[in-house]
Amino acid sequence: MHAEDMAAAATPTTAIDEQCNIDPSPLLGDGQNSGYDPPPSPSWRHPISSTRTFFVDLSSTFGPKFLSWLAIEQCLIYGGVFALVNALGLPLFKELGVNASRQQLYMALIWSPWSMKPFIGVFSDLFPIGGYNKRYIAVYSIIIGLIGCCILLGVYHSSGDPAESAKEEGSTEAHLFVNIVVLCFTLVSFEASTLDILGEGKYSELMRIHPETGSSIISFKFGWGLLGSMITTAFVGPLSDAGYWHVLFWMALVLSVAPLYPTLAGWIPEEKRSAREESGMTKLCCNDCLLFDKGSFQEKKVPFIIITLCGLCAPLTSAITTYANLAIGLIFSGVFILLLTVATYYIFPKSFFRIFLALVIFSLDWISMGSALGYYYTASEECVPGGPNFDYTYYISISGIVGSVVNFLGVILYQSTLSTWKFRTVLIFTTLLGSLASVADLIIIMRWNIAIGIPDRVFFLFGNAILERLIGIMWGVASSAIVAKIAPPGMESAVFAYTVGVSNYCSMVSQLIGSGMIQWSGMKTIGNDCNFEALPYLLVFGQILLPLCVGIPACFLIPNVLQTEHLIDWDKEAWYEGRPTEELGVSEHDVQESNEQTNDPQLETHLIESERDKSPVTE
Repeated sequence: MHAEDMAAAATPTTAIDEQCNIDPSPLLGDGQNSGYDPPPSPSWRHPISSTRTFFVDLSSTFGPKFLSWLAIEQCLIYGGVFALVNALGLPLFKELGVNASRQQLYMALIWSPWSMKPFIGVFSDLFPIGGYNKRYIAVYSIIIGLIGCCILLGVYHSSGDPAESAKEEGSTEAHLFVNIVVLCFTLVSFEASTLDILGEGKYSELMRIHPETGSSIISFKFGWGLLGSMITTAFVGPLSDAGYWHVLFWMALVLSVAPLYPTLAGWIPEEKRSAREESGMTKLCCNDCLLFDKGSFQEKKVPFIIITLCGLCAPLTSAITTYANLAIGLIFSGVFILLLTVATYYIFPKSFFRIFLALVIFSLDWISMGSALGYYYTASEECVPGGPNFDYTYYISISGIVGSVVNFLGVILYQSTLSTWKFRTVLIFTTLLGSLASVADLIIIMRWNIAIGIPDRVFFLFGNAILERLIGIMWGVASSAIVAKIAPPGMESAVFAYTVGVSNYCSMVSQLIGSGMIQWSGMKTIGNDCNFEALPYLLVFGQILLPLCVGIPACFLIPNVLQTEHLIDWDKEAWYEGRPTEELGVSEHDVQESNEQTNDPQLETHLIESERDKSPVTE
């Protein structure tokens, strides 16, 4: 799957640090504070001690229960059930006779819930259910995902081939069958995206308090997601080749329900809210079962409205392009992106806008040819004579497992090396290599690897499965850390969701542009009379030249700061009214106690964290 797309240097000081009069220089390890000897950073030379230190530091900051919930969500939902339906997009739609252009439209619709994150984030911030901002929204999303899996199981029963039966009954029945599958996949995607943004909102809140954690939590998240993806994709290829769709959907059902108990048990750390204790809270129904944070909404009404509209526009765009007219949908999406950009310029601080603009450009500068490449690599000998002719076991499972292992190593490599680089340097480096990595696909399509005696399966593994994914995951960690670090206090979930949602929306638009390019180029991807002549030209333009010419200049909109520093000083911007320290998990007693300890040059954030661990934030 594509990596999630993600400027003046900001002062690296948090609100809590200012209240505690803490000098941030020791925390950043710049070595300028006399008498302070910064602790050695984890190194690959000592993997056991480094791994232990990594998890101990994470647990002290984010709490063991939340880390466990995040691991379950990433491994079994994002890397499990969502990776399963994502991998099934190619074999299942090919089985149903859907061409590459149409398949890419369907996949954009299936991924549209990830662009709904702004709406989900705003709802989470403003409408606590049962007194909790996240717990019961997560529960309802799990139920929605289960409904999608149950419908799929009802359609794909163990006897017979329902897809073939639908095609035999005529085009109307086949089209209806495809729409049912798309709807169910979208429901599963909604569960994954909702749980993902709720977790992101929580750890971005904690990252803002503790910027010295850098990208550690992002690496933790990616690692568990990749582990789940590696296990899941191992089954998809062989079972797809065998046509055992119902077995895969039984797996999806089991995986979907996995986070239910940890969520109900309160492993997402949050304090229960009540209309009786908060003056700005309005009760919408009895017994606090649904509340409305009217005070927060009135304080930042315009941003909340813009963020909500952004989240609702993604499914509308997908519906227009998929079921009405692609050109009209692209025009609509272009106007909408322009309006969002203008609104962001006037509503948010200029430092936020520059980073936001860079994320928009990053998401639009990669025109995906993914569906066309998938159809080319798995085309039959009749369709592409002398082509790669990969089966699903190799293309999905073997290359997927290798790619997941490489991605996992990429996360470790990033954490041990690139995490000490500045944001701008990492983005330029990974954008450059990522664009050049697409040359591997071009070489296979042009058959140059055969000319020099390298088999397709070998060259594909070293090119697509290893190089492209290695660069992609490192770019993804950096961009995810940027998004997490620009969320303002009091609106973490909403603004994080807004930034991620706009990035995902722009990525979805680039998918739609790619679908249009495939369609308008006259490419034929199904049947025995295929035509992939336009594919190398589209690949060079959309995945090589465009990122180099547009993406690298956009990197200079990102502040040239270390990943342990703040990207935006929200106190200096004075854009918001700060939340009480108790709501962030630090009491006034903690602040006073920390003030008394500021004469100690060895002071570290663990002194604050040891007290904060007693608060509801980490319970």
